[in-house]
Amino acid sequence: MQTPLAASRRITIPARCGAAARMSAGQLVRVINTHGQPVVDTWAFAQSDPGEFMSMEHSRGHIGTVFPSTGSVMRTNHRRPILSFIDDTSGGRHDTLIAACDRYRYQLLGCTTPHANCTDNLASALADLGLSAARTPCPLNLFMNIPLDAHGGVTFASPISRAGQWVTLRAEMDLVIVFSACPQDMLPVNGQNCTPTDAHYQILTEQST
Repeated sequence: MQTPLAASRRITIPARCGAAARMSAGQLVRVINTHGQPVVDTWAFAQSDPGEFMSMEHSRGHIGTVFPSTGSVMRTNHRRPILSFIDDTSGGRHDTLIAACDRYRYQLLGCTTPHANCTDNLASALADLGLSAARTPCPLNLFMNIPLDAHGGVTFASPISRAGQWVTLRAEMDLVIVFSACPQDMLPVNGQNCTPTDAHYQILTEQST
């Protein structure tokens, strides 16, 4: 029988912005696609050493796929477990290939003015906790739909998730988790309308009986 879970209040990841929280090993976090379309770039760093972080290239070698799903255990650049997929109501399409958007990405897309981006959101969210990262690791792009064709080509498609669906992740070590509600509004990764929106997260704990 599954242990009942109690959820903390929903915490907003504001559209185009980031948010961060500390988690203890064994804690669960539910990431909610509140409006059904936004991509949530996600990073995790070991509390004991921010130089150890969730690594997409190391994780893919262990889970044997570019699309993590329930049961997948994400690994650090030291190949230790850091986050596990516990359950997923969102359709199971998440990306491990695409780097976080940054000022250079928007310049290449033709943007001539400063643009909010996930790289800056990571730095800002960590700074709110008095932390920093020496570099921007490739994120786990929750809800991001990057189909692969038979020749390995990639396409930037709309998410398949719907409003209110979520992913639950378990911390496998004491860590700092960081989210960015992706600001991308020039490609349809946040839906055909290219409209960034809020997302939410909740820390879950076991209920006492």
